[in-house]
Amino acid sequence: MFRSIVVGTDGSSVASRAVGEAVALAAELDARLLIVSAYEPVSELRLREESRAIPSDAEWMVGPREDVLAVLDEAREAAIAAGVSGVETFARQGDAADAIIDIAEEQNCDLIVVGNKGMTGAKRFLLGSVPNKVSHHAPCSVLIVRTG
Repeated sequence: MFRSIVVGTDGSSVASRAVGEAVALAAELDARLLIVSAYEPVSELRLREESRAIPSDAEWMVGPREDVLAVLDEAREAAIAAGVSGVETFARQGDAADAIIDIAEEQNCDLIVVGNKGMTGAKRFLLGSVPNKVSHHAPCSVLIVRTG
């Protein structure tokens, strides 16, 4: 069956539903769970502006990946609380779909779990860019979770 499952998250409610499904599957199957989040680089100007707005002892926390790391920590804690024993997180710079696919390839995953973006109406026949790209380029099976 599935021994390793990868799921992507950006912290949104839609992504949280996909993470929830991946966590439940990993717990049920005693599978390893790999949680991925992608980020875009933050400009040096923005980093300097944010650094000025926080206390000096917390300046080290302002950087391009901090939001992503917080999202990953939250998802990891939820997975551990649900009984998933092997949880790993990955923050990757760049495109979300590429990050998910790359981790699935690098870690020899058996399953990728993504949300369908909760589309309704005529759009329900078209997947969002991340699930669409993942479903077409994944190195393994893909579970698209109905999130809407």
